[in-house]
Amino acid sequence: MHEIPEPESAAGFPGEPDGLQRLWTPHRMVYIGGEDRPKDASAAECPFCAAPQKTDEEGLIVARGEKVYAVLNLYPYNPGHLLICPYRHVADFTDLTLEEVSELSAFTKQAMRVVRAVSNADGFNIGMNQGAVAGAGIAAHLHQHVVPRWSGDANFLPIIARTKALPQVHGQIQELYSEAWKTE
Repeated sequence: MHEIPEPESAAGFPGEPDGLQRLWTPHRMVYIGGEDRPKDASAAECPFCAAPQKTDEEGLIVARGEKVYAVLNLYPYNPGHLLICPYRHVADFTDLTLEEVSELSAFTKQAMRVVRAVSNADGFNIGMNQGAVAGAGIAAHLHQHVVPRWSGDANFLPIIARTKALPQVHGQIQELYSEAWKTE
């Protein structure tokens, strides 16, 4: 079992002490630095094409449908941040079939029910970033974000420290969501 390090005290840093604790999140540097990004836009390099080939636990998959699946975002904006992805390697919403659009919509509704049941979310941000210029980290494979929100969840961490405080690890959330998906 990994021991969770204590936050660093501001007292050891140069400059005026500010009374803030420092959260060490080295896993974020992989995302910020782009080391985990696919080498190219092909399906062979795509993490959204690779995830369904893994076990649900390894791939962080919450639920599988015929045309789409729900997976935890490896770099979440908020705890429990889900992505709804078509199995097919397609970049643009206009290229989805009617069946894919229908199941994507149904999975989004189900994701909202599950997240509410498991974590009492007060609201959601739901959307897609179409293309790299629009903010898509992986533009070659369409994915819809389902980001749970709670009253008071916005604080200084993401703005000032480029850090998110996540109270549960992905494995715990994946297990809770997967079980709730079957019953909601």
